[in-house]
Amino acid sequence: MTELRHRNVNETSGSVGDVSEDQREDFESEDDGKTEVEEMAKTLPQGTDHTPQILEAALSGLPSRWKNWTIRGIFTLLMIAMFCLIIIGGPLALMVTTLIVQVKCFAEIINIGYAVYRIHGLPWFRSLSWYFLITSNYFFYGENLMDYFAVVINQTDYLRVLVTYHRFISFCLYIVGFVWFVLSLVKKYYMKQFSLFAWTHVALLIVVTQRFIGGGVSTVILGLLMSYALCQYRYFVCPIEYSEALGRMKLDCEPSSLFRPQEYILPFNSNTSITIYPFMLHSLSLSVFSSVIGPFGGFFASGFKRAFKIKDFGDVIPGHGGIMDRFDCQYLMATFVNVYISSFIHTASPQKLLQQVYNLRPEQQLQFFEALKGTLETRGVLNASAII
Repeated sequence: MTELRHRNVNETSGSVGDVSEDQREDFESEDDGKTEVEEMAKTLPQGTDHTPQILEAALSGLPSRWKNWTIRGIFTLLMIAMFCLIIIGGPLALMVTTLIVQVKCFAEIINIGYAVYRIHGLPWFRSLSWYFLITSNYFFYGENLMDYFAVVINQTDYLRVLVTYHRFISFCLYIVGFVWFVLSLVKKYYMKQFSLFAWTHVALLIVVTQRFIGGGVSTVILGLLMSYALCQYRYFVCPIEYSEALGRMKLDCEPSSLFRPQEYILPFNSNTSITIYPFMLHSLSLSVFSSVIGPFGGFFASGFKRAFKIKDFGDVIPGHGGIMDRFDCQYLMATFVNVYISSFIHTASPQKLLQQVYNLRPEQQLQFFEALKGTLETRGVLNASAII
C-alpha cells in the first residue's frame, strides 16, 4: 500500500513536471480565489445604505431600521411619480427612458466584470463592452424604428442606404468588434478574456434583448383592471406614426379590433356570453407570466450578487440600490412581452410594407401595384372605374 502511495505521488509529480511553462502560467493567472472576489466587492458601490446628506440629517433621530424603510418609501413614491410623468410624456419619453435604463443596467453589470478585469491590467474590456452595446442598439432600435418611420426616412436620400442595408451594416459593425477583441488578446490571460467576452454578450442578452401567491393574484387582478381602463383612451392604444398629409408625427387612429369590445361565448356554457376587450385576454397571459415566472429574474439577480459577495448592483437610488436592482424581474418580463407580441399579436405594419416596396425596382413596383389592384377589385374593395 505504501509503495502504491509513493507511486501515485511520483506519477502526479511527473505529470505536473510535464506541463509546459506557458500552461503553468495560464493556471496561475486563472487562480483568482475567494480573496480576489472579496477585494473586488469592496470596490463596487453599494446603494441600499447610501443616504443623501439632507435625509440623513432629517432622519437622524429614527432607529436604523425605520430610517431605512422611510428612505425606501420616499424614493418609491418618487419613482412612481416619475413613471406617471413619463407616461404623460408619450411614446418618445418612454423610448428615451427605456434607453437610459438599459444603458445604466448594462453599466452596472459591466462594472462588476471590469472590477475583475482591471486587476490584471488588460486592455479594452470596457471599450469593447460599450462598443457592442452601441452596435446592438443600432441593430434592434433600427429594426423597430423602420416600422414607424420608413416613409419619412425614404424621403431622404442619404438615409435610404441605412434602411436598405441596415442588417448588413449592423453585421459589419459587430465583425469590427469581434476583430478588435481578437487583436486585444494577451498571452497568459486567454481564459479570463474569453470569459469576459462571454460576460459582455450575456449582459447584452439580458439588457438589450429579458411574493408568489398574494403578489400573483394582485398582479392578475390589477392587470385586468388597468387593461380595461387604458383601452378607453386612444392615447394608449394608437401607435405613433408619421403622417405625410400633416408632415409630422401623429398619435391618432381608429382603434384596432384588439381594443374594441367583442362578444365571447363561455366554453363551459354555450348559452352564456361575455363582452370584453380582446386585449384583456392578452393582458391575462402577460399577468400570469409576470406572477409565476417573472420573480425568477429576481432570484437570478440575487444569486448573481451573492456569487460576487455584493449587496447591490449600484447606488443610484438610495434605499434601493442600482437601476438593475429594481429592474431584475422586468428584463425577463420584457423579453416575454416581445416574444408574445411577435407570436400572437404583431402584424406587418403599412409603414414597414411601404419601406419594402420602395426598395423594389420600378418595374417590380408596377407589378406589385397591378397585383394589389387586381386583388382589391376582385374582392370588391376597390372600384375600377374610380381609379380610371
